[in-house]
Formats: sequence, structure tokens, C-alpha cells
Amino acid sequence: MSVRVQREDFDLGAEVTALRAGNPKVGAVASFVGLVRDLNDGSGVSTLTLEHYPGMTESALEEICAQARARWDLLDLRVIHRVGELAPLDQIVLVAVSSAHRGEAFAACEFVMDYLKTRAPFWKKERTPQGERWVEARSSDDLAAARWDSDAS
Repeated sequence: MSVRVQREDFDLGAEVTALRAGNPKVGAVASFVGLVRDLNDGSGVSTLTLEHYPGMTESALEEICAQARARWDLLDLRVIHRVGELAPLDQIVLVAVSSAHRGEAFAACEFVMDYLKTRAPFWKKERTPQGERWVEARSSDDLAAARWDSDAS
């Protein structure tokens, strides 16, 4: 398991290759890459600044990954989340999961992303033509995460 919070970009291909690491038990790899959009809530976005609480953020991500490992039979899992100022099309986050079977890989990947959006201490500030604004939590993210609370998987 690997959790990283960093300013620099990541190489999706290299991360997936490392996740597989020549392990013949890997039958599936599922991944999600989140990108900066140029439009949010009807306004253009020129930059997105991500802030975090060092130490606490990594611990929260590690706990989310531990919960995923407890729910599904995973071979490996990695989360990379960027912080600092990012521009549209920049990569923000990678969640990648390997397992013997696709169902577990897909479910764990989605679970980690849903929990990351609602339980990891990150703050987002957008620069728009109207000025800077903090991005509010979305109820749709809370609903996505809540479905896992009652899911016995």
C-alpha cells in the first residue's frame, strides 16, 4: 500500500506498472485519475489551489485504504494526491487498486475515491473571473460515500 501527498505530477503508466510489479496473482487493475476542470458551478476556473493538513491528511488516506483492504481481497493499493496550485487539465489524484478479480478492484477503487472526497482533509480554492472562492462540499459526494456505510460488500 502506498499513500503520497505531493506537489509534483505523477506518471500514471509508471504507477500502474509499479502496482502490478510482475505479480502473477494480479488479474485486475482499476484506476481513477481526477483532473482539474476549466469550469465549475458556471464559472471559468483558471487555477485550483489545493491545501491540506500535513500528517493528518496522510493518516486519513491510510485509514481509508485500510478500510478498503478490510472489505475486499486486494493485492495492492496506491493513492497519490497533489497539493499546491494546479491548472485545468492537470492531474489531481490517482487511486489505483490491484486484485485477482475485476469486481473487487472496481469496488475498492470507487470506495477509496468516495471516502477520499468526503473524509480526507483537503481544501480547494478556485481562481475565477469573479475572483477567488473556496469550493464547498457537495451533497452528491456525501451521498456517494454514505452508500458504503451500509454496504457489507
